[in-house]
Amino acid sequence: MISNSVKFLLNDKILEIKNPDPNQTILNYIRTELKKTGTKEGCSEGGCGACTIVLGELVNNDIKYSSINSCISFVPSLNGKQLLIVEDLVSKEGKFHPVQEAMVKFHGSQCGFCTPGFVMSLFSMFKNNKSYNHELIADSISGNLCRCTGYRPIIDAAKSLNKTNKTDEFTKNKNKIIKLLKNIRPKNIFIKKDDKIYFSPKNIKDLKSIIKNNSNFNFLAGGTDLSLIVTKERKEIPFIIDLKEVKELDFIKVSKNYLEIGAATPLIKFENEIKKYYPDFYSVLKRYGSVQIRNVGTIGGNIATASPIGDSLPILLSLNAEILIESFNERKVLSINNFFIDYRKTKLKKNEFIRSIKIPLFKKNIFKAFKISKRFDDDISSVCGSFNFEINNNKIKEVYIAYGGMAAVPKRAKACEKILKNKPLNINTFDQAKNYLEKDLSPIGDMRASKEYRLEIAKNLLMKCFVEINSNKLTRVN
Repeated sequence: MISNSVKFLLNDKILEIKNPDPNQTILNYIRTELKKTGTKEGCSEGGCGACTIVLGELVNNDIKYSSINSCISFVPSLNGKQLLIVEDLVSKEGKFHPVQEAMVKFHGSQCGFCTPGFVMSLFSMFKNNKSYNHELIADSISGNLCRCTGYRPIIDAAKSLNKTNKTDEFTKNKNKIIKLLKNIRPKNIFIKKDDKIYFSPKNIKDLKSIIKNNSNFNFLAGGTDLSLIVTKERKEIPFIIDLKEVKELDFIKVSKNYLEIGAATPLIKFENEIKKYYPDFYSVLKRYGSVQIRNVGTIGGNIATASPIGDSLPILLSLNAEILIESFNERKVLSINNFFIDYRKTKLKKNEFIRSIKIPLFKKNIFKAFKISKRFDDDISSVCGSFNFEINNNKIKEVYIAYGGMAAVPKRAKACEKILKNKPLNINTFDQAKNYLEKDLSPIGDMRASKEYRLEIAKNLLMKCFVEINSNKLTRVN
């Protein structure tokens, strides 16, 4: 079945928007259509958190609450979900939610502009967890910027929630919300408005049908990059095919030798699985972006976008990942090492989509990954380095090294690899090999780092990798 309407829950009622503008952001809808102004616009790129809202979604007969950036999310993505904004947290009797009460009690607000975003991020944390330690709190608010408080009173407010009764109005209404969400039957969404088209298929079959009969479309797999065409460039996206509702693209499979991830699997779901096999991959993903970004961003979108500073890309290169690509009539497997052609250009053809990514499990190898950025949380990399070593009897048998931010594409350092291979694991080997990075990499200088800095950092990360392997200790500063 196909519908041109978007249905979602608002204030415990099903709301229907017929034929909405596919390029309208949820933020603009909240402020201009709902006339609710608590949710703010700050950066228009998902970097400040002032626009944070929470979406409730039915998962295994329970409600999962996800904080997202409403400034870079389009209205059709509300379909089938519960929309929660800061005004909704106050009860019908006018009583503050425990999160709001904590922010007042601990003086977590000064100018107030960022406060609604913090409240919604902490609300999501409050609903999805039973206790709140410093690490969880810091991660939950990593995508929210405050220029006034210095964060300490906000963190104190969050910690105080451990002593708060977890039964709120949303807990009491949970069964009602679940019933209402079940009443919104999943349908393919097809919208055509003002020469703009939006299609959200529910399965691969319907996805293939639409790409067979159309061209000049853009795949939306999270929108953390694509939506900036609308919010920053002030342009329109004429034809969007949204992959996020295709359940066959949202999965994680573990076999003896591989971890396979569906292209539309949210990063926040993927990070919890990859942690078991590659802890450094997990650590980089935690800094890839805020919880709001990781709730919607996908590994398939990160690959297809092909940014030279995409944090997962050098890691996938060093792990020799494979990409499963499909079109309406063909399926093929391509090594990620042969995928990137030039700046933002890949071997992915217009009528093809990424179905999944297969990551080999090097169970005996030593894997390291490091991200260098100006700000620790929620910032774009200046340099990202990834290292995969097979070492036997203190000798390097195999080595795969890749860097992001060092070329027009994420790139393997093959000259450096060649020098290291079959050499003893010692300081002289690495000291010699680091100079070959100058043959592998030709970085540019920009606002994030000069080319000289990038090259020096790339060398230092290689030496850092040796120190950690040789000493069997982590040399990390947090």
